[in-house]
This record gives sequence, C-alpha cells and structure tokens, in this order.
Amino acid sequence: MKTKGVRLHGADDIRLEEFELPDIGDDEILVKVVSDSICMSTWKLLRQGKAHKRCPDDIDIHPVIVGHETSGDIVQVGRAWQSEFTEGQKFALQPAINYQGSLASPGYSYQWFGGSAQYGIVPHEVMELGCLLHYGGESYFEASLGEPLSCIIGGYHSLYHTNKQNYDHQSGFKPGGNLLILGGAGPMGLGAVEYPLAVDPKPGRIVVTDLSDERLARACDLIPPTDAQAVGVELHYVNPSSQPDQYDYLMGLTDGHGYDDVMVFAPVRELAELGDSLLAFDGCLNFFAGPSQADFRAAINLYNCHYSSTHIMGTTGGNTDDLKEGLALAQAGAIRPAVMVTHVGGIDAIVDSVTRLPQIPGGKKLTYPHIELPLTAITDFARLGQTDPLFAQLAQSVESHLGLWNAEAEQILLSSRLAV
Repeated sequence: MKTKGVRLHGADDIRLEEFELPDIGDDEILVKVVSDSICMSTWKLLRQGKAHKRCPDDIDIHPVIVGHETSGDIVQVGRAWQSEFTEGQKFALQPAINYQGSLASPGYSYQWFGGSAQYGIVPHEVMELGCLLHYGGESYFEASLGEPLSCIIGGYHSLYHTNKQNYDHQSGFKPGGNLLILGGAGPMGLGAVEYPLAVDPKPGRIVVTDLSDERLARACDLIPPTDAQAVGVELHYVNPSSQPDQYDYLMGLTDGHGYDDVMVFAPVRELAELGDSLLAFDGCLNFFAGPSQADFRAAINLYNCHYSSTHIMGTTGGNTDDLKEGLALAQAGAIRPAVMVTHVGGIDAIVDSVTRLPQIPGGKKLTYPHIELPLTAITDFARLGQTDPLFAQLAQSVESHLGLWNAEAEQILLSSRLAV
C-alpha cells in the first residue's frame, strides 16, 4: 500500500514523501498513525544523521521514518499476534525497546515504522518486548504524549537517596523534600511539575526556574501555586536572572537547607553547575536534558560528592512501566499531558517543524499525519476563527478547556475538511 511519511536520508536531509509499504509478515502489525508529537531528539537525529547512535549507516539507501511519540489504530495483525491484538484497537508506543542490546528504535532506525507517517509496519521486536500497548483513552494525543511523560516519570524514578546504615538506595525524589526544576517552564518541565503533585508521597517544596517570564506566567496559569498548596506542596516559579545572586536567592527559598533533588531541563553548563552547587546533603541531581555535543562538560564539586554524599546522574527515556503509569494517570485525569502542547499541525508541517524546532517558541508541536495544516499556535485559533469557521470551533473548544488542546478539539480537527 502507498503511504505518505517524513523520512531521514542523511544529516540535514529530511523529506516528506509518498512511498510503497510492503505486505506485512506473520510477525508484524500494520498500524494507522493518528497523532505524533515532535521531540527535540528528532531534531538531534536530523542534525547528526548517521553519526547518531540510533541511526543506521545505510539511510542514504534505506531512509528511516522519523517520529516516536505516536498513537493510532491497528489495521492488520500478522498471524503470530492475532491472539493479542485486534484490528481497530487503539495503540500507544514505547519506542525505547532495547532489543537484544541494540539501540535501534522506532522513529530513528526503521525503514517502515515511525510516527511521522500515515501508516507503518511494526516489527516483531516491539511486540515481543511488550512495547506496543493497548490504549483505551478517549484521545489519541494523550497517548502520543505518554512517551515524553514516561521520560519524565523515569527521570523521577531514577533519582535516589542513601543512608549511613546500609547500602540500600531509596529510589525517587525525597518525600517532603525540596525539589528544584531548572529550566522547567518548557513543555517537558510542565509535565515534570504536574507529576509530583499527582502522586504520593509528594515533595514538600517545588521550585521551578526559567529565563522566560512569558513561559513562567503560562506555567503559573496552568499549574497555580494555590493548586499545589491544596495538596500540601509549596510551589514557586522563579526567573533567577531577575535576582542579584541566583544561588543565594534559590538557597534562601529552602531556608539554607539546599535541594534534595534537582532536575536539569536545559543542556546548559551554567545550569548544571548551579544545580550541583545547590544540592543538600545526600542530594541527587538528574541531568535530564540531553546535549547534542558529544564533548559537553560541566564542573562538578567533587568535595561535596565526597563529604556531603551528593550524586550526579542522567536519564534518557523511560521504560514501559513508566509509560503505563503515565497513561493511567492521564486517563484518570490526575495529570494533563495537554499542558505540554502549544501548536498543532498536519503532515505537511513536520519537515519544517523538525528543522526549525529550537527556533519555534512554545511547547510541544503536535501533528496529525492524516491532516494537512501548517503548524499553528493554539493561541492563534481565535484570530483565525474570525474568517474560518473551523478555527472558530477549535477556539471555542480550547477556551472551554482552560486554553488547552483536548479530545473534543482533536475530534473536530480529525473530522474536518483538512483530513487527507
């Protein structure tokens, strides 16, 4: 069958193309991709091409379909999987499959499967590892955002604390402790603010920093400190550049104790060093933001590492249990993945959006491969709706959902004249 998709042919060579999919094998599954959100990791893949650790060496001959934050419908099931999957079911995807030690992953490595295509063939290893998940939620986009949410959840679960009695480590952020989210008013940061407010036990204090007053204002509107206070958490949003001394100000918010857990959400040396300097005794820093430079370095205080038991780590991706946890929280309404989304677009928007991703303001760029629509900010719906009834409908829908993308808006879009 023919399909349209966005494929990587080499470094800085990404193309929207129509191509033929082969028939599926007995151990494969054909899927229709309904939604796919764009990840900064795809931009890094574009810039690096074959140099990327997940990218095959022959993409100039066999290009790969990009996109890995995806959801959709199962269309055809190979004989080996017919007892587990049924045509018409919704699916979610965990792309971090790690099959037999390989770094191959959907959206980076496969010729016939990635999220930025209308249809794809899921290889057997994805099902063998339980990474093609049944999904029963109302919307598709929340399942797409389950993947970045699983990265956040995995990052929190990977934090750890020690004690002086034995060598057992306690995983997760410190209950009742001080949590610092540096560079945290972007799309992933907002997810990182919502999650600890939704689970138990909770931290006692969360401090979120960002250099953009606009992003901080949006974060404060979406996740107000009063909501955090209602569940027993003290929440602060801070632009440290407005303070004479960032260290003193941030340390002062903890009454001099320091931060038990620090999440660094921007690959900036000064940010990592600031987070390290603010760690409390037995504090844990997760350098969550992946840099694109292989020689990225920062100065770490090893005196504190030795005498104050501080520890530094980094995580990339989440596991299948993290994804299941995120989807369950979203379906229960305990968290809102929609806080990450600021733009929507169609398949025709993907190439440009990936190419310019660091320069496009806002949060997650959510795309629908069966729609043709330039990348459009949700905040522009009302203006566009003055002359376009479709955008008037979309504007009304998001306005009734606190300005957030939602299942109703998704259905309006999927059933619109823009569908291809």
